[in-house]
Amino acid sequence: MTTINIISGFLGAGKTTLIKKLLSEALQGQKVVLIENEFGEIGIDGGFLKEAGVEITEMNSGCICCSLVGDFGQALRKVLEDYHPDRILIEPSGVGKLSDVTKAVQDVAKDTDVSLGAAVTVADAGKCAMYMKNFGEFFNNQIENAGAIVLSRTQNQTPEKLAKAVALLKEHNPNAPILTTNWEELTGAEILKVMEGNTIDLAAELMAEEEVCPVCGHHHDHDHEHHHHHDHDDCCCDHDHEHHHHHDHEEHEHHHDHEHHHHHDGECSCGCGHDHHDHHHHHADEVFQSWGAEGPKTYTQAELEAALAGLDEGGCGIILRAKGIVPCTDGGWLHFDYVPGEAEVRTGAADYTGRLCVIGSNLDTAKIAALFGQA
Repeated sequence: MTTINIISGFLGAGKTTLIKKLLSEALQGQKVVLIENEFGEIGIDGGFLKEAGVEITEMNSGCICCSLVGDFGQALRKVLEDYHPDRILIEPSGVGKLSDVTKAVQDVAKDTDVSLGAAVTVADAGKCAMYMKNFGEFFNNQIENAGAIVLSRTQNQTPEKLAKAVALLKEHNPNAPILTTNWEELTGAEILKVMEGNTIDLAAELMAEEEVCPVCGHHHDHDHEHHHHHDHDDCCCDHDHEHHHHHDHEEHEHHHDHEHHHHHDGECSCGCGHDHHDHHHHHADEVFQSWGAEGPKTYTQAELEAALAGLDEGGCGIILRAKGIVPCTDGGWLHFDYVPGEAEVRTGAADYTGRLCVIGSNLDTAKIAALFGQA
């Protein structure tokens, strides 16, 4: 039996960092296969994870929906047949819809020996409000369909801002546990327990210990022979217990930005022939673009830092994510990661050639190319 975990999250949320932590601290000794579905011209993360000895299938496709309902299912079956892994980690594209990924996995699960773990969504604690407003169609779908939500970069937020982010997420998914603790304070095994729904219900524990009525909160005296029986008809709270736990899901209907909330008529614009009754709203490639470059061009750390600072200055479009592995002018290799307002340049392992990738919306690719000396 193979367990499948889906680890989704918007661009730059920290999916790869979480996967690395799980591999090193929770999944040792298991045969693990990672399936990535990258948006953009270059799949960078595969190189990072190959160092951990993980088998990787990278699928780069401009049409996310089509790769999920077509190539994705085929790739998943091939992984099961070829590797017979203990666990498959699926890392969807940062702009993929979690509902599409889940459906594709469920379709494969109908005729294969797999167990579906709860899907988890990684979300940057400091960017939830902004992404909900500007890219709600994609971001909200990942939140609403998550079995658990893992917040990243919580250590960078004030308690007030973190509470606001949690409140926003609960509006879109009131039932999923939300991990708010800094990852460095938790082990990978502890995070995996939250992902798989093994959380402690303290209220239930206290009520069991104190024999408290779960509705009115009062202590009730019981005869010993009826110790576990509670006659709710005589409860002092006068609530209708028969319907107390009923939840009207229609009260939680979510409204997305009007900008992204219309249906397409006819077939998919990418020419795959799929009807849009099965593809709700936009495809990722209608909203997001990527710029990429490959080659032997060398960079100093200062040059990379200046280029990434240029992305923050504006004028290049809405930049959501940038990453790359490039040779350093002074020898060795430089790896960089960028999300708005936060950039990291570090030394790392060599790759077969230098690779850069920038993803966002309404990109001015000429300006981006000039920033990286690729014009």
